[in-house]
Amino acid sequence: MTDPRDIDPSRFETHHATVRGVRIAFVREGVGGVPLLCVHGWPETKRVFWKVIEPLAAAGFEVIVPDLRGFGESGVSPDGLHDVYAHSADLYALVHDVLGHDRVVLVGGDLGGPVVQDLALRHPDWVDRMVLFNSPLPYLKDRMATLRNSRPAREASDYFMRQGTDPDGLAADLSTPEQRRRYIATFYTSRFWAHPGAFLDQSQPPGHLGGSAEVDFHTEPFADGAKLRASFGGYESSFHAARRSGTSMIGHNPHTQTLILYGSSDHVIYPDFDRMAAATFDNHVGPFLLRDCGHFVPWEAPHALVSGTGMFCSDLLAR
Repeated sequence: MTDPRDIDPSRFETHHATVRGVRIAFVREGVGGVPLLCVHGWPETKRVFWKVIEPLAAAGFEVIVPDLRGFGESGVSPDGLHDVYAHSADLYALVHDVLGHDRVVLVGGDLGGPVVQDLALRHPDWVDRMVLFNSPLPYLKDRMATLRNSRPAREASDYFMRQGTDPDGLAADLSTPEQRRRYIATFYTSRFWAHPGAFLDQSQPPGHLGGSAEVDFHTEPFADGAKLRASFGGYESSFHAARRSGTSMIGHNPHTQTLILYGSSDHVIYPDFDRMAAATFDNHVGPFLLRDCGHFVPWEAPHALVSGTGMFCSDLLAR
């Protein structure tokens, strides 16, 4: 049964800061602890971390959970660019320049994965270590040549093509809040990104999107047409150089200590994600496969993420 606190939008206080011309919304709990920046993906907002914020703060972390530009309660960028480089630059400005942290631990998956990978390569002296799960990775031909399943399933990629090559047409087709939310709901349910039934709370009465108050909770921020359209920006940037605000740094990382987690029920990320990640990050712990967990690791396997991150950073917490 769903804990009502987990689907309460007001459970944590939301703060705001304007960085690089964009108003960024973020949660900040456990101030004074080890700085831990948690970066959501698509189709997510900061709410995907709702189950882990409190226990991570209790473990001794200062948990910083933003909505990326164009998502949730954050603003849409004036220049219309919402690519990995823009997100990375925003978060560095927020956590380093505004909040004043000289060191940070990063956590991310999905779109948040490339963002934290970029931060780790771009600011190696700032990033202490990284926790990565179910994320796009660079394809390193020499290191990954023997892997058989290093590409996402083609049948699961239709959304990627449409959002990347026809974002305006798709946004026009999703013309009402209900249509937009139902579109997003499929990624939590029928598209099998999550472990089967992970977002289907049978205790809820009929009428919820996908039969679940949890799906309602995660889809609600995407009812806004401008925000949904902006969220397609990461996909656009994969196809069109003009939709990139800068060059992202995604590649082999020989130095950042990286904990690799893999929700193996995921039907959209590479089946060999664990092996690919191990080949990408020389200084890694794991990979650890999470049972009965798919794409949305902070929501589907909160205890594993909290306990794993705590053990991985136990020396930092002890200081």
